[in-house]
Amino acid sequence: MCDGGQGGCGEEPLPRERPRGRCDSKCVKCKEASPVVIIRAGDAFCKGCFKDYFVHKFRAMLGKNRCIYPGEKVLLAFSGGLASSSMLRQVQEGLNREAAKKLRFRPGIIYIDEGAVCGRSLDEREKTCGQVEAVLRATGFPYHLVFLEEVFDLPTSVLSSLSHNATGQAPSYKEAVADFLRWQQQQREERKEEDAATSLEDRLAECSLEGCWWPGRLAALHEAGSSLASHAQDLSRLFAGIKSLTAKEELLQTLRTHLVLHVARRNRYTKVMVGDSCTRVSVKLLTNLSLGRGAFLAMDTGFLDSRYGDVLILRPMREYPAKEIAFYNYLFGVPTVFTPGLDTKASDRASIHLLIETFLCKLQLEFPSTVSTVYRTGEKLSAVPPEAQPDVPTAPASCLLCLCPLDTNVEDGSSLQATLLSEKLSQWPPAAEGCCGGGTQAGCCGEPPAGR
Repeated sequence: MCDGGQGGCGEEPLPRERPRGRCDSKCVKCKEASPVVIIRAGDAFCKGCFKDYFVHKFRAMLGKNRCIYPGEKVLLAFSGGLASSSMLRQVQEGLNREAAKKLRFRPGIIYIDEGAVCGRSLDEREKTCGQVEAVLRATGFPYHLVFLEEVFDLPTSVLSSLSHNATGQAPSYKEAVADFLRWQQQQREERKEEDAATSLEDRLAECSLEGCWWPGRLAALHEAGSSLASHAQDLSRLFAGIKSLTAKEELLQTLRTHLVLHVARRNRYTKVMVGDSCTRVSVKLLTNLSLGRGAFLAMDTGFLDSRYGDVLILRPMREYPAKEIAFYNYLFGVPTVFTPGLDTKASDRASIHLLIETFLCKLQLEFPSTVSTVYRTGEKLSAVPPEAQPDVPTAPASCLLCLCPLDTNVEDGSSLQATLLSEKLSQWPPAAEGCCGGGTQAGCCGEPPAGR
């Protein structure tokens, strides 16, 4: 018999298991420096090699897809979170003169204040906007601070897909690169002249970027008769009328996308970069399946989203797990701004988004490849353009809110048709004398004829 106290047969103890999380004493890449971070089991990196690995993944994602033309204006969606802050740092370093493979586009930044739907006071919103502006101003890029209340002033064009106008592009890639280099050199010369003429404080005080006007727009919320104040009340009533947190989060995402799209079109940005990480993409993939949006997973989670026509949505951070992004921001001091959202301090089962996120994160603790497996599965999906479907004579109608094609052109035996038939039958009035209308004998419904 084996002695449980000895741990095995005989007197020889069982070999000790290797402690979980233990790593080698040297970096797996350079084999010289001591590791400071473990991103996966057996992958321990030193600080320098981890930075090279992180930067290379971002450049490889953009280089593999090659969808940004030199000199194009690209709008970076900044929320203050870990992923969008890390994306902003990668763009900064990619445009640096010392970078090995420079990025050749002209970036801008947008931040949307959502405090009106999160129950935040005006003082708290003003403090957050000040912190965000300090981060954005330090980048040197043009930035736009927008309030969610401004969604009521948007034109109807945000509800339609516009054709892409490529007439403004250079006739060749070489000429586009030359134009971008000339623009970059001009920007450096203007910056040197400004530095020589004025001090930093004077230059910041004379800043004419759109984001510098946010204190006046925020002060308009204090005025009872202003349009922004009335829009804030309308927005609060809109979200107060929605009982489900899941529906609130979906509506907030839609309104946020409309604002970003309007700012991009108004300022002639042709691309928009969002900071969806690998973890966020995996959660969104399962969430959309639960919400009945499985037909649009390729657009909602893919690298390129072209549903809006003239403005393309890019997700360059979709191969970074949340763990790697957190390590990078901590090791290299990437500034972030925390802003409470609709789901802050909510329970795990308050919404479908939180439930699936909790499920994936707990499963990731026991099985470290869970998130990557879900992500790789969704990566195999691709959106089929309408012109590539010969069976569809005309382009399907689009949803008014998300602009995805309506998936109502289906076969007769589908579950949608069965649901519509059941709804139609349930609306029929009940028959007064049975379904056979009072025949000579017992009818098909089994009721006797009338008068007996």
